[in-house]
Amino acid sequence: MVEDFGSFVRDRTPALLRYGFVLSGNPHDAADLAQEALVRLGERWARVSAQGDPEGYVRTTMARLHISWWRRRRREHPVQVLPEQSYVDAGIAEAEGDLGLWRAVTALPPRQRTVLMLRYHEQLSDEEIARLLGVSRGTVRSQAARGLDKLRDVAESRVEVRVNGR
Repeated sequence: MVEDFGSFVRDRTPALLRYGFVLSGNPHDAADLAQEALVRLGERWARVSAQGDPEGYVRTTMARLHISWWRRRRREHPVQVLPEQSYVDAGIAEAEGDLGLWRAVTALPPRQRTVLMLRYHEQLSDEEIARLLGVSRGTVRSQAARGLDKLRDVAESRVEVRVNGR
């Protein structure tokens, strides 16, 4: 049990940023997700901490926020000015050992990426994912199958490139 909100934020922010990165595919949206979820947790800290799972609350909030955001933004919004420097989290950098895989995962449509992350990273069942996303179990299964098919296609093309010497 975490004693106070400040300690929770200090201790769990790096892990929440990594979770946000897995959801969104980029560190800037990950930071936005974590920050917004922590603001919402701060408003309800006494009640949520008394229930004993503030991190579960934050992760669920982050997943729901991400879903709301990609429902609103169906397409990419380019910017004219690039940021001066990017943020690199050591945990994310370590997980990016296979850049091809991460590129393939981030190239997936948001719903497929979210379903695969919840299934394999969070180890949720199809029923839990369906409930969290507000979709049917069949939709979860079809999105997962489509996402895995796309990842297999990328993996097969990488193997073919290596075999052919390109």
